[in-house]
This record gives sequence, C-alpha cells and structure tokens, in this order.
Amino acid sequence: MTAAERAALAADISQASRLTGTFTLRSGQVSDQYFDKYRFEAEPALLGRVAAAMLPLVPAEAEVLAGLELGGVPIATAMSLQGGRSAAFVRKAAKTYGTCLAVEGGDVAGKRVAMIEDVISTGGAVVDAAALLREAGAEIVAVVCAIWRGAGEPAIPGLSCPVYAAFRMSELP
Repeated sequence: MTAAERAALAADISQASRLTGTFTLRSGQVSDQYFDKYRFEAEPALLGRVAAAMLPLVPAEAEVLAGLELGGVPIATAMSLQGGRSAAFVRKAAKTYGTCLAVEGGDVAGKRVAMIEDVISTGGAVVDAAALLREAGAEIVAVVCAIWRGAGEPAIPGLSCPVYAAFRMSELP
C-alpha cells in the first residue's frame, strides 16, 4: 500500500466511522470521540481495503484468523477471503445451546492463531477472548487490529504476544 493509498484509507475510515460527542467506552473511559466500526465494516469496498491493510501485519506462522465478536468477525472474514487463511470466530461466552462453543468456525486446537479485532482501547475484550482461545487449544501468536486508540505503542497488559495496528487513532484525520 502506498503512502497516498494509506492516507486515503485513513481519511475514509475516519469519515465513515468517527463520531463526536460523549461516549463511554467498554473500558469505562469516557471519550469525546468514538469510532463506530460497524460503519466501515458495513461498506464492502471500505471493509475490503481495511482487510487488505491488516493482512500484511499477520505473522507468517499464523494458521487461523480469529475474529472477536462482534466487530472482529467481518474483518476476519474479509481477511480470510483475501488471504486464504482459515477463520474462526470467538464469542464473548460459550453458547448455551447447539454446539455450546465459545470458538466457532475452524478448529483452533493445536493451531497458531492471530486474533483479529476492530478497535482496541485497553484490550480487555482481547484478554477475555484470548482465554477462550487458549481453552480451545489455540496458540496465540499475535493480535491485529484496525484501529489502536490506546496510549503509546500497541500492547495489552496480561497478553504475551505482539499487537499490530493498521492505524493508530492519531493517524485518522
């Protein structure tokens, strides 16, 4: 992706999804800006460009792309379609019916997995999903997100794998 294409994608993500007001984030933090990821995930062309920007961040050894409920699922699916890796989908909790699984789709037991998320502030949802993936037998090799809105370099306390972001919040105009 060229610098011009990257800048255009950042502008398009921001235009499609940046909201201003007063928002309480999952972490409990209050922010005057919110990225409604469903607005960029619902646009096929924009979702495809986001997935294309994230694919090079996935470590070569990753065998499965695990999308986190709910926003990471469409991104992982788009990345799977473009990159050819299998996908899995991590629920916030195991279903109480049917298969009663927390991790759906491809089998992750004994596989190296890259977790796919939309927007990360503190990583609480990622830590929760990582525990479910480990319980299912996965080896987590990385976390890849569309937007890192946390402070400093992408890293999640309590998670011992690298975190890669297609964009930092500061890069979105």
